[in-house]
Amino acid sequence: MNYKISAPDRLEATVNLPASKSISNRVLVIQALAGGQTVPDNLSDCDDTQVIVRALHDMPYTIDIKAAGTAMRFLTAYLSVTEGEHVITGTERMKHRPISLLVDALRRLGADITYEGEEGFPPLRIRGNKLRGGTLELSGNVSSQYISALLMIGPLLQEGLQLRLTGNIISRPYIDLTLCAMRNFGADAEWTDVDTIVVKCQPYVWQPFHIENDWSAASYWYAAMAMSRDNEAEIRLNGLMDGSHQGDSVIRYLFNMLGVRTLFKAKEQGVITTVTLKRCASVLPRLDYDFINQPDMVQTFVVCCAMMNIPFTFKGLGSLKIKETDRVQALITEMRKLGYVVDEPEPGTLSWNGERCEAQPHAVIDTYEDHRMAMAFAPAALLLGDVRIRQPQVVTKSYPHYWDDLRQAGFTLTPEED
Repeated sequence: MNYKISAPDRLEATVNLPASKSISNRVLVIQALAGGQTVPDNLSDCDDTQVIVRALHDMPYTIDIKAAGTAMRFLTAYLSVTEGEHVITGTERMKHRPISLLVDALRRLGADITYEGEEGFPPLRIRGNKLRGGTLELSGNVSSQYISALLMIGPLLQEGLQLRLTGNIISRPYIDLTLCAMRNFGADAEWTDVDTIVVKCQPYVWQPFHIENDWSAASYWYAAMAMSRDNEAEIRLNGLMDGSHQGDSVIRYLFNMLGVRTLFKAKEQGVITTVTLKRCASVLPRLDYDFINQPDMVQTFVVCCAMMNIPFTFKGLGSLKIKETDRVQALITEMRKLGYVVDEPEPGTLSWNGERCEAQPHAVIDTYEDHRMAMAFAPAALLLGDVRIRQPQVVTKSYPHYWDDLRQAGFTLTPEED
């Protein structure tokens, strides 16, 4: 099934954003390691988080995490320090997403993990036990989820964990988000140098926790505001925090360069509040940015900038090759359908210099089982009149009520046969 998405003339909405998936997934694992029996307040209801909830609650012998890459990485580490034997597996795509870097690191700490299929890829057989811990060296340009997975089990390791990251460290805000979550539950975990993190052997202490809403989900509403032709447009986003540790909160500054003002209801930082988006006149003629710390935002900005006729060069995209799909190639392919020639001049870079090609009539955007493809392209209806999205249900991975929120904002969604 496809959705034909048609945009409203007037854009005004109040949106209850989903809870942060990144924080939810971390806190669930940390609370389980702390021996907690209840889930945190305002837990994300997305597919990725619910997979972790079910796995931690039921602890079956075979744990199927489906397409949830975060769950695969976090639970691999969690199961390594948790008594019992389990097989963790997922979708066919998941069975082709590499995990050897994490497995090798856990083995160096003493973990008992074997591959059940192709070497270096899920499914994995894990026999949990107490790990000695110690010193690890890991490349900093791998997915931050590998690093976060190792850090979260650090307090349970007999010698703690000293983790040295080599080379260029990507997605540093996600590492900091993990450390912040750990410290909220009593962990002693700190950067001791620009490339070194030390986690002491000090058990977590369970406590209640409230999860803030998701800045990543907010990005699609920022894009809608940027692309709207309605100068009086106003969008209110509930549950965001000024001074948030979420790396994607940087969008408030990036979208300011694309004509979107961010107004917080409360001035003090660290308060969960309502953010109001309004249009402003100043728009950069070009946007160049290194997304090494916010790779999940690339699809949003590629679509938004091209639609607004703003040339760009975006770097730091190396990790996009191993996401739900190869997001770099997916963007090149789908943008061409709409008449935009986006190039990859070198690995890890996407660029658009304004070159156009003939758009496909009634083009349907393929989502590649990737939630962010669907959500990034949908707001383009504001400038194109309408957009067609294939497999729209993929949004449940991170933002289950995305389409309902679009309808409430005045968009028309018409189901069509593929």
